[in-house]
Amino acid sequence: MANLYRDTGIVLRVQKLGEADRIITFLSQRHGKLRAVAKGVRRTSSKFGARLEPFCHVDVQFHPGRSLDIITQVQTLDAFGVGIVTDYQRYTAACAILETADRLTAEEGEPVVRLYLLVTGALRALSAGERDPSLLLDAFLMRAMAFAGWAPAVNECAKCGTPGPHRAFSVQAGGTCCPNCRPPGSASPSSDTLTLLSALLHGQWNVVDEIPHVARRDASGLVAAHLQWHLERQLRSLPLVERKAKDDGPLG
Repeated sequence: MANLYRDTGIVLRVQKLGEADRIITFLSQRHGKLRAVAKGVRRTSSKFGARLEPFCHVDVQFHPGRSLDIITQVQTLDAFGVGIVTDYQRYTAACAILETADRLTAEEGEPVVRLYLLVTGALRALSAGERDPSLLLDAFLMRAMAFAGWAPAVNECAKCGTPGPHRAFSVQAGGTCCPNCRPPGSASPSSDTLTLLSALLHGQWNVVDEIPHVARRDASGLVAAHLQWHLERQLRSLPLVERKAKDDGPLG
């Protein structure tokens, strides 16, 4: 049993396998994305079935297998799902976070510590319910794109690097553009929207809290468009995210 190994991770998704098993996909601290089999986990007598659900932060022991490793022990570190699944807005935002993390880690077994910490922090904040889930999601997406090398330029021209602020924004160009580089069809977001994007990227929540709600809606649209342009596929969970201000009802 010397070849057993342990890691901590977030459960990204689960898939049925046979009559009683599941394949669990983790984003782990030391091994990046991992897929492993939880045997008998769908039986009511399973010792750790409830610990292997999406949003769970767990300490796991694995036994190497031929194609997929086998989960032998699970200990819950944080049950983030308790504070997430009972609120639709938090739940949809959390699903988008997990799907994004899954898409950004195509290679299994490659350490992605920064992304693991981003996901863990975002789920912890969502579970606590102290901030608007839409803002937490957009902050995560901005930082996840920075991790992937795709962060939109918001303080300089994406093409020539001329310091901003600039009022044109082009997803294809990589963010804001100066008048000389502005591509046809560029959007013209407000200065509040661009300030919000920068604040979300850098975790400046004192700035975020002062931005009008209409700018939050516009920023969400730019973040989603930028992410999906680089992923080259639409996130299935993103259109389901409920976007609303705390006191003003649904946003647009």
